[in-house]
Amino acid sequence: MRDYLLDTLPPTTYRRFLVYLMGPYKGHRGEDSEMFAFLERLRDDLRDVGFNAFLATDADIELEEMDAGTQSLQFARASNAVVFVVPGDGRNLGVGIEVGAVLEDMSDRAHERVLFVHESGVRSAMIRAVADRWDATVRSYDDEAELVYGIRVFARDVMRREGSGELSFPPEE
Repeated sequence: MRDYLLDTLPPTTYRRFLVYLMGPYKGHRGEDSEMFAFLERLRDDLRDVGFNAFLATDADIELEEMDAGTQSLQFARASNAVVFVVPGDGRNLGVGIEVGAVLEDMSDRAHERVLFVHESGVRSAMIRAVADRWDATVRSYDDEAELVYGIRVFARDVMRREGSGELSFPPEE
């Protein structure tokens, strides 16, 4: 899957550093395009500084070919970093299912490669479980600029730790 993504995604400065960006595509009132545009802006901001960030839809794999759950697991395994973004107005059921599946699959390395970021004010027992059960990094954000900055810092830290040999590269599959 890693080679497929590297061949499919447009090139960036750090082409081999894949950041899988996940989040809800729909808001409570069904404003699909607004939530999707939010995730696309985040992806583009990360790509602008060189990270090879992508959404599941960027891989252009038909659901008939590979179901969404399998795609999420495969994309996460192939990526250097995985970022879950939960805005306050997003529908979180699908994200919650994906978060649990991916974190369970990556449980031995979630603390090194997974960032879970939620809008300030979003609270749930499952968000606390992300940090407690899987030891993943959990942060909150107040606005889009703070979100982008936090993701950049996390991705840069993963890249630095890979470069120093502290983290294995490529990520375990």
